[in-house]
Amino acid sequence: QAQLVESGGGLVQAGGSLTLACAVSLDTFSKYGLAWFRPAPGKERSFVAGIAWGGRRTYYSDTTKGRFTTARDNDRNMAYLQMNNLKTEDTAVYYCAAGLWGLGYSRDTYQYWGRGTQVTVAA
Repeated sequence: QAQLVESGGGLVQAGGSLTLACAVSLDTFSKYGLAWFRPAPGKERSFVAGIAWGGRRTYYSDTTKGRFTTARDNDRNMAYLQMNNLKTEDTAVYYCAAGLWGLGYSRDTYQYWGRGTQVTVAA
């Protein structure tokens, strides 16, 4: 049974930084693409950032590109999301997701999800 546990959320001032972590319990972690999602206001979870199984390719939404950086450690089964220059509109619950050979922006790409960690950006 796969398990993803996010950590690192909290309260930060606008312009500040936070780093989220995701601990993943999967036997074949290196075969999974990883991504971060957050709900858009009144909408389903939307894509924030993703990283391919080998870690060489990363991709971002238009609203996070240039401010957020995602990474992974295949030796430790960990995923990370470094968030810089945070804005109040970044306030959300952030979810980590894993998909076998997954590479994409769609929620359907990812089979396993964490329960999320709250990020609150104060003005």
